[in-house]
Amino acid sequence: MSNSQHYDVLVIGSGGAGLSLALKLADHSMRIAVLSKFALTTASTYYAQGGISAVFGADDSIESHIDDTLDAGAGLCDAEIVRLTVTHGKSSIDWLRQQGVVFTEEQTASGHTQLHLNREGGHSHRRIVHTADATGKAVSLSLIERAQEHANIELFEHHNVVELIATKDAEKRIIGAYVLDSKKQQVKTMPARVVVLATGGASKAYLYSTNPQSSTGDGIALAWRAGCRVSNMEFMQFHPTCLYHPHAHSFLISEAVRGEGGKLILPDGSPFMQHFDPREELAPRDIVARAIDHEMKKRGIDCVYLDISHKSEQFIREHFPTIHQQCLEFDIDITKQPIPVVPAAHYTCGGVLTDSYARTDLANLYAIGEVACTGLHGANRMASNSLLECLVFAERASEDILQKLPGIVPPPEIPDWDESKVSDSDEEVVVSHNWEELRRFMWDYVGIVRTDKRLSRAMSRVELLQKEITEYYSNFRVTSDLLELRNLVIVAELIIRCAQQRKESRGLHYTLDYPETDDSKPAQNTVLTPRPFERH
Repeated sequence: MSNSQHYDVLVIGSGGAGLSLALKLADHSMRIAVLSKFALTTASTYYAQGGISAVFGADDSIESHIDDTLDAGAGLCDAEIVRLTVTHGKSSIDWLRQQGVVFTEEQTASGHTQLHLNREGGHSHRRIVHTADATGKAVSLSLIERAQEHANIELFEHHNVVELIATKDAEKRIIGAYVLDSKKQQVKTMPARVVVLATGGASKAYLYSTNPQSSTGDGIALAWRAGCRVSNMEFMQFHPTCLYHPHAHSFLISEAVRGEGGKLILPDGSPFMQHFDPREELAPRDIVARAIDHEMKKRGIDCVYLDISHKSEQFIREHFPTIHQQCLEFDIDITKQPIPVVPAAHYTCGGVLTDSYARTDLANLYAIGEVACTGLHGANRMASNSLLECLVFAERASEDILQKLPGIVPPPEIPDWDESKVSDSDEEVVVSHNWEELRRFMWDYVGIVRTDKRLSRAMSRVELLQKEITEYYSNFRVTSDLLELRNLVIVAELIIRCAQQRKESRGLHYTLDYPETDDSKPAQNTVLTPRPFERH
């Protein structure tokens, strides 16, 4: 272990979930390492526009938030987990404010200030606490600043996990990770008494995504190879409104635009959501995304439009400054013209199976945030419940870790990473080509609308890619791009396998072969268990 440093807790991921957990543990005299695959600000949290759902309004209630979440989840939410999460909404917001996050406020008629609350799809009340239209950025920067100040937290940028390290005994507990320092191109051994996956989702499995480059399903693949079950991977959420422009790099147009009266229209200016749902633009995301997809395919058009220009210029500039400025860079003035939009992969509702304390199947391994499948989202995540989930389960994991850590023995001696039998690659084109092929066929065959035939075609291509990537991985030194591709092809297979098992349409999973929801029996989660040969 010549290059290793020992930590009490190794947190893999620097988004809202990972940094919240690190800060909640750091005051308890322990050594904590937080790994970021790229820069600290490249986590999905940083790009979250909408906000955090919590009950603050006088006309709102915990029960209403619970009912809305259960309704959006299409029968697959764990009711106890939903109640647990929702009841911690206000305390989670209070904790963030203590970390320095400043949320948008408004003045009441009596002259008092209170939090301004947005409304988004699926919510029956205004309950979205936000910082204008850049909530994630405000949260991320505050948490990074607090973490940088804390003596017990070490932050490692450009560190990508190669593999989790487990003991060989029957108990099989996680004792650390092999980690690639991308700057030095060196694999480090990082032993730890507890490891936490906070790596985000897997939307980069698709050609079009609203997520940053880091969303390659790393934590899901790492946990699967180590021996953890995964669940509900068929439920990939497609955000209905991503800016359609060749140079926009999948810029998200927040759901709050529709919440504040934005209308979806066709190129001729006519609205269409009234044909799909009585809630129109405020219907849950899966319904809106399918409606847009249907209109685009039916009419052979490249995009639809989202129009908020009927609101005053002052209102738009005040509520959506980031979106207004970003669109102006592409010569789109949203105060005067509609925004061209298309659906894009946005959120992974499934993931590593966890309990109410974020514990996985393996001892000393936790999963929090988008990487985890807690039971909160069911078959469809409701808007702005995800940042809340990050905060609540960071708190739950911290409680369990603090209780158990004194009884967890330090890791045994771990051998260093062996690259004596591999060489530097001279064919990086293989990685880039396979990456593009994977994302394109996932978009075409495992996208918003599926069929058995499309899923079968996708699986055939995944199996071929896996053979190529395994051979490549075995012969060449690891790079960050190769690690992402290796993880992404595993996650693609898990998505397809889950989709093939669900013989109905439910929530985000819509198949033309089984267009109805099967209500003849209670809804079941799709759970995959790794066979021994799949763990390595």
